[in-house]
Amino acid sequence: MGLFGVRPGDSGETAVERRTHGRRKTRAQAAAGLGDPVLARPRAASSRPGAFFLAIDSKLRGCDVVKIRISELVSGGRVRTRATVTQQKTGRPVQFELLEAARSSLEAWLERRGGALDDYAFPSRTNHEKHIGTRQYAMLVDEWVSAIGLRREDYGAHSLRRTKASIIYKATGNLRAVQLLLGHTKIESTVRYLGVDVEDVLTVAEHTEV
Repeated sequence: MGLFGVRPGDSGETAVERRTHGRRKTRAQAAAGLGDPVLARPRAASSRPGAFFLAIDSKLRGCDVVKIRISELVSGGRVRTRATVTQQKTGRPVQFELLEAARSSLEAWLERRGGALDDYAFPSRTNHEKHIGTRQYAMLVDEWVSAIGLRREDYGAHSLRRTKASIIYKATGNLRAVQLLLGHTKIESTVRYLGVDVEDVLTVAEHTEV
């Protein structure tokens, strides 16, 4: 089991983000043996740690992370504790929390980055009026993965989206909560996403007393 809550080789969803995809995740892959992503943070040599923590806490797809504007993260000169972003895939808003590690690293990044509220939080290296592309974001993920001692070939940008969702499901067994956090329109999508099976349901039932 890897850092991001998936086994090596089960990391992506889009053509840009995936490494190898297609096998349905098992219960063990989705929920067992997960580490704390905050404790396994990228070291100082990595690029843009604020984006890393944002990706973990927000549980957003890479295409949504790269398009976040400063105004969606900042209010009253401080990084928000909760933020809302409209997902590109579904067109629906999704809320997410920003914990202290994410807020402090984002504040440090945005102070160095500068810019106006309408600007993208993570500008392109070649044109600061545009956001970084998903390919550049995938390269950043490769840096982060390597910085914490994992094989970059085994993980992709979508692995960050799965991390906290898998941990929450493991801790609570609450599919509806994970559905809302991921912004899935159907609970069936969340079931497939986490690889939930009958054994999962029975495990939850066995720990529930009436």
